[in-house]
Amino acid sequence: MTLLLENKTRLLLILSQDVLDQARVVAGKATTVLKLPVSLQIVLRALIWVGLKRESHAALFANIESQARAVRQKRSGARRAGEGRYQPSGNPQGLTGKRATAKR
Repeated sequence: MTLLLENKTRLLLILSQDVLDQARVVAGKATTVLKLPVSLQIVLRALIWVGLKRESHAALFANIESQARAVRQKRSGARRAGEGRYQPSGNPQGLTGKRATAKR
């Protein structure tokens, strides 16, 4: 795998502390075995790259499904708990509850 980062972009990735700790262990082991400094970023990029090559792997889709269901459940629970209080920022009705009109 040659990973030249010529066409790069930034990404905010939110991980559990356990996953982050496991990735740090992998970085430490790789540093020891390769006798090269291996950063957490290198490990995460490699894991993503290898995971993307296994797009038909059943365990990958099971993990994706599990995460998607957990996000859906959390969002629907938050909506039920905050019904009537939360308005998404993309709502054309501002804080006044009146629809914004465009000036012509």
